[in-house]
Amino acid sequence: MARRADPTLDTLLALDGQVFFVDDKARLWVKFEVKRVEPSDERPHGLRYSLTLHGPGNERLVGFDNAHAAWGGKTPARDHRHRFRTIRPYGYVDAAELLADFWREVDMMMKQMGVK
Repeated sequence: MARRADPTLDTLLALDGQVFFVDDKARLWVKFEVKRVEPSDERPHGLRYSLTLHGPGNERLVGFDNAHAAWGGKTPARDHRHRFRTIRPYGYVDAAELLADFWREVDMMMKQMGVK
């Protein structure tokens, strides 16, 4: 399985294990878990990842991951996103796009919650 080089992958991998508080007052924080894995049908890009935004009670508000198959997914790839309890397939392109999509969802959630 041939893969194209992803020049932004090192940036994503460097975030592994990082936790950032994005708003102390609202007690919102993000967590990154990113590991290289052998490419497979489930993880064709060779990554196992979980990027999550958590709320005051540690509940996941937003997440992008590939830990399990997305419900109703039509492909074997496990990439999907969570928003509250909704799960939708996610079309992984590269590390930069994943980070941009994640932070876009975090920003939208914070605005929805009235956090600036």
